[in-house]
Parts: sequence; C-alpha cells; structure tokens
Amino acid sequence: MKQTPGALGYVELIYAIQNKMLYADLKNAAGEFVKPALESVTAALATADVPDDFRFSMTNAPGKEAYPIAGATWLLVYRDQKEVAKGKKLVEFLKWALTKGEAMANALDYAALPPALQQRVMRRIDEIKY
Repeated sequence: MKQTPGALGYVELIYAIQNKMLYADLKNAAGEFVKPALESVTAALATADVPDDFRFSMTNAPGKEAYPIAGATWLLVYRDQKEVAKGKKLVEFLKWALTKGEAMANALDYAALPPALQQRVMRRIDEIKY
C-alpha cells in the first residue's frame, strides 16, 4: 500500500503508526468523523454488542467517539482443563493479562478493554476448571 500511490488497505493501527503510513478519519454510525486511535477503538468496544459467548464484530459500533472499523483478538480456551498444573497456570496467565497486562496495553499501542467488558471476561475466566 505504501509503495503504490493511491492504494487503500486495512492494517492494524500499530502497524500503520510504526511504518509511518497515512490513515483516515472515518465517519461512524453517529455521523462523526473519528481518528483511528487507541481511545476510539476502546470507545467502539465499550458500545459494541458483545454476546455472552464473546463472538462479535465491531464494524460501525454506535457511539460518538467509536472508530467504525475495529477488531479484537480472541483466545479459544477449553473450560475444562485436562491437566491441573497447566490449567492453573493458564488461569493465572489470563488473570494477569486482564489486570496487570491490560494496564500495559496503551503503552504497547493496543487499545485497552473497557472496564465493563474486562469484568465480563474475568467472570468467564473464573469458570475455567482444572
């Protein structure tokens, strides 16, 4: 994209920032032009319709500050862990990632989960058995 004049594409925000690529403000569902930024992605997450199984799309999420094209990273984890030691370490890691790790998200140029979604994910982690 960067090498082809006039080309359009979609890349991860951190990739665009690190590679000094141009990116666009987009008109969202509220009719506002929003800059792609960590805060506008978190705003989209905060208003996205996230069902209990966490399968969702954040395309054109409602909200004045929500960036209209945003994505998330998912982990597929078995609720019933077969090995106690590995299951325990997995739960410890997931809880760390959602608390102390989440506190580092912005410094690493990743959008943080909004608190309400973070709490929902933590409750789901608490359901993992080992």
